[in-house]
Amino acid sequence: MMRTKFVLAFAVLLPFLIPGPIRGADLGSAVGLWQAVDDDTKQPTGWFLISEHNGIYGGIIAKMYLKPGEDPNVVCSECKDDRHNHPWLGLEIIRGMQQESNNKYAGGTILDPRDGKVYKATMKLSADGQTLIVRGYLGFELLGENQYWTRLPDSAYSMIDPSINPNPPANPAPVPNQKHPPSPPAHKS
Repeated sequence: MMRTKFVLAFAVLLPFLIPGPIRGADLGSAVGLWQAVDDDTKQPTGWFLISEHNGIYGGIIAKMYLKPGEDPNVVCSECKDDRHNHPWLGLEIIRGMQQESNNKYAGGTILDPRDGKVYKATMKLSADGQTLIVRGYLGFELLGENQYWTRLPDSAYSMIDPSINPNPPANPAPVPNQKHPPSPPAHKS
């Protein structure tokens, strides 16, 4: 009887013991919002949104961290495929990934929009679901380079551009000082 009460109490308290950022996330999947950080400065370089459609995983640039003087409307001028001259924000950089095992995705590519080069790629999800190791390579996976992306909490979705947000707020806040077009005149019969 005492054991049953303990198990029941633990089950009721479990949601409060789990840290906030992982409550809403599916920790067993690469689907979600991820942040990359510069290895040297430890500052964010971008956010990436990974989604799944019919077993195929892809990812877009969801937020950019620009240095002073960098163009916020930069386009992929070096891209050689259908992404040529598309804006970086919302640009599909990961394509064709398929889940190979519980925590590994492969068979896809990753685009470096700075030079337009497309690399073969793999993604590996950490055991706790909080880190995604994205590896781009030419030829052999062994000859590649890793990037370590950190999962962002569900609340971060509210900070990405509404045009690319898969979870837009139900009642977006009005934009201050936005001029509304005049209402059309009432139709007279």
